[in-house]
Amino acid sequence: MKLLKKLWEKNKYALLFLSPWLIGIIFLGLIPMFASLYLSFTNYNMFEAPTWTGLGNYIEMFTLDGRFWQSLKVTLIYVFVGVPLQLAMAFTIALILNRGVFGLSAFRAVYYIPSLIGPSVAIAILWRQVFGMEGMVNDVLSLFGIDGQSWVSDPSTALYTLIILLIWQFGSPMVIFLAGLKQIPMEMYEAASIDGANKFDQIIRITLPMITPIIFFNLVMQIIGAFQAFTPAFIVGGESGGPLDSTLFYTLYLYIKAFTEFQMGYASALAWILLIIIAVFTSLLFLSARKWVHYES
Repeated sequence: MKLLKKLWEKNKYALLFLSPWLIGIIFLGLIPMFASLYLSFTNYNMFEAPTWTGLGNYIEMFTLDGRFWQSLKVTLIYVFVGVPLQLAMAFTIALILNRGVFGLSAFRAVYYIPSLIGPSVAIAILWRQVFGMEGMVNDVLSLFGIDGQSWVSDPSTALYTLIILLIWQFGSPMVIFLAGLKQIPMEMYEAASIDGANKFDQIIRITLPMITPIIFFNLVMQIIGAFQAFTPAFIVGGESGGPLDSTLFYTLYLYIKAFTEFQMGYASALAWILLIIIAVFTSLLFLSARKWVHYES
């Protein structure tokens, strides 16, 4: 008690100023998180008291639930195809803008807009129209004599329309790449040019090694964001992950279990598995960073 009293006397003003954040993190963060962990071991439908089932939800998930594995497969394809292509697009545009384009601020703002509006419901609805039977994509294909189809209604192509939407939202990593490129000393490029290095060699041997911390940051942030993607699949997939579960994102399946089937305990278990999956991939990235991320020190 004396120690607590001493700490309070020493830090009371700091704690008072921090109290709004502390109250928020406790009541809106920690308590709901531990409540979710408890519910993941129960059968709970929000209308009756939860009943303890132990590992029942997790056992059912991994052994009996085919849609769980399908949602995991769809999400992994979305993440590991879409994110590298998105970062490649962002890096390419950043390289172009870094060459001293007139009106750089305007171009930077224009390219950033998709990252602001991309996750919205309005853009998802527009995307469904663009790739529909009467959409703009088929109008363009018809100019070349190609018969189009409803790309969002075909199980073999529906997911890739969402990947294209993810790539289109390259503005945020692009701005970060551009900031990193601005920090590379021009003397390095001049010395390489004198030594006979062409533009491609300069990118491979100077630009990429110098911005590996930026690449690492963008990779971590975009992978975490892609694992949590929800709105595009909810709108384009018709709220059920269609057609034939080809757009059944993990978060969409979690939503279906929680708010359509009212299996809140099972949905809580799904949420914790998603947390573990994101933590594992993030940890692997941090472990691998020792070998390819180069800091100035």
